[in-house]
Amino acid sequence: MWTNYHTHTNYCDGKASITEVVASALTQNVVSLGFSSHAPIPIDCKWCMKRSSLENYLDEIETQKAISSSPQIYSSLEIDYIPGVISPKEFESRLDYTIGSVHYVDFFKDERAWEIDGTHAFFLEGYTTIFKKDIRAVVTRYFELTREMVTDFCPTIVGHMDRIKIQNQGESFFKESDPWYQDQVKQTLEAIWKSGAIVEVNTKGLYQKKLLTTYPSPWILELILKRGIPITLSSDAHHPDNLVNQFPEVASSLRSIGFEKIKVLEKGDWMDASFDHMGVHL
Repeated sequence: MWTNYHTHTNYCDGKASITEVVASALTQNVVSLGFSSHAPIPIDCKWCMKRSSLENYLDEIETQKAISSSPQIYSSLEIDYIPGVISPKEFESRLDYTIGSVHYVDFFKDERAWEIDGTHAFFLEGYTTIFKKDIRAVVTRYFELTREMVTDFCPTIVGHMDRIKIQNQGESFFKESDPWYQDQVKQTLEAIWKSGAIVEVNTKGLYQKKLLTTYPSPWILELILKRGIPITLSSDAHHPDNLVNQFPEVASSLRSIGFEKIKVLEKGDWMDASFDHMGVHL
């Protein structure tokens, strides 16, 4: 049995409907499933849900809850943190849990929001014009925003906490062994630990073949284990075929690091569950 709390639907940039995802979850032995389409945000965003669709999205999830005994269905949104614009607290009261993520780091002079995990060309535009090719400043600001989010607007789950590395393939901008980078990560983990948030172990970069590791990287996971920060396993699925993609392999890696439990939702409550490469044991 598996669980997954980071899934997207065609209400945002996902490729399938809520009912199609539920049907696929049944075939993949997913027993606890959370829908977390990208929340609407008040800036131009091609991959976010439209504000006018929010009520239908929540209503459709409630309908699935009423008719599905397995998998258990939960409502969520992946909510961006953009200071002064949006935070994970925005929709919290209407959801079973929240995922908080940082996708935008700053704004151009023409007021366009700079998305750090969009196209590489767009990343380079912001890197050059906003941050004057100072990658340390970019990364530092990314992690500062993550710390602000968990300290002041804490979500239930921190989404892909080291997402900034998506632009660093081949360590073309920085090395994760750089002391300044590791210091930013450690400061961020301290803030997460104090907040009580869960860190997701996200397999999307692996199955998309854009990365060789999960979000977060294995060395960060070792620090998370030592700090006693809870984790959950997710695939950030934008297609139902990817609901458990790389789960057996990553579960084995987590066990080898030393993790014995992950967080799952069971009848509406977060609980610790043992796991192995075969799945979660509820």
